[in-house]
Amino acid sequence: MKTDAKSPASDAPPRDRPRLLKILESNWQAEARGQRTYERLAERETDPARRAAFRGLAYAEKHHGDLWADRIRALGGSEPVYQGPPTGDADAVRNRLGGPGIALERLELNESRDIAKYAKQLAQLGDESSTKILRQVLDDEREHYRTLSGLIRNRRPIPQPSPDEVRKSLEELLASRQQGRPQAAAWIGDAIYGINDGLGAIFGIVSGVSGATLGDSKFVIIAGMVGLIASALSMGSGAYLAAKSEREIYHAELAREREAIHMNGAEARELLALYYQVKGLPEEDAFHVVDHIARDPEQMLKALSHERLGTSEEALSNPIVSATSGAISTAVGAIIPVIPFFFMQGIPAVVTAAVVSLIAHFAVGAAKSLITVRSWWSSGMEMTVVGAIEGAVTYGLGVLLGKGGM
Repeated sequence: MKTDAKSPASDAPPRDRPRLLKILESNWQAEARGQRTYERLAERETDPARRAAFRGLAYAEKHHGDLWADRIRALGGSEPVYQGPPTGDADAVRNRLGGPGIALERLELNESRDIAKYAKQLAQLGDESSTKILRQVLDDEREHYRTLSGLIRNRRPIPQPSPDEVRKSLEELLASRQQGRPQAAAWIGDAIYGINDGLGAIFGIVSGVSGATLGDSKFVIIAGMVGLIASALSMGSGAYLAAKSEREIYHAELAREREAIHMNGAEARELLALYYQVKGLPEEDAFHVVDHIARDPEQMLKALSHERLGTSEEALSNPIVSATSGAISTAVGAIIPVIPFFFMQGIPAVVTAAVVSLIAHFAVGAAKSLITVRSWWSSGMEMTVVGAIEGAVTYGLGVLLGKGGM
């Protein structure tokens, strides 16, 4: 169906007409260049099927040029005059030296760029009749990209297993690989970090207040419990906001990827194929895989997002789970140094709190080996040493502040 480009004047305001005519002139030049390129390639081609494909592309480019020329005349513009090489890009040095294969790949890339350019113009033209032409041209250019892709790769479909079969095989393989291995859920890391933070922070507070008050249980308990509540709330809210922000950023990036795929699906397929080639997949196989993925737009979005963003929605932390595990674990870690002061007074309470806290430091460090490759002994000793240094420093500062009358 041919678009009626001979509508009266323009839908754009008069002040925008020079800008609009400049864009339409550029579009006409590109189509005229493409027409001459495909005509020249058709003349050289010996294979009847490929020659027919090139002639079809040349005819389509000429039709697009006629549409733009009609619209330019309707807007009162000058008759466009072709300013490029007589044979378009067919006889460009880089294409002649690279051979037919390289020439086709460059044409495929040019079609991809034209798709992106025309997609951006949809929001720029501000002229209803020109936009109507643009939508038709854009659809045709996407078809041109697919035609060139087929000419270059001449891919043949091979039998593919069903999604259910693939999913079942994947689950069986993952299950066999995980046999005998400890499972580390996402919340375990938050819990260990929370216990460590609460234990370290409140152990420091308890040590400092004990040094300043010579182990007065009343002041130590008040300071410890206030610090416990503050640390737990801080850890919980921090974990929640961090996980929520991570998801919001991911979804924002996902929305941008979805829009990019919608605006220029050809470029998205090429990009995903390049990612797979970087990983070692041969070019033909990479495009074959991408073609199958692209049949489902959502799968295409997930695949490209995973490659570009390096993660998936399933791998993101749940804000509620992170907040809950972070807050509770921080409170559990924070209460440990305070417990002895509920039953004891003075130096004995300080010594007991130090011993209990250092044992807890070792236990938390050893527990980290559940999600790391370090030995439980070295990890536990590391945290014990850090806790001992922290307690000694804060106790000493507390003694100094206490003697100073603060």
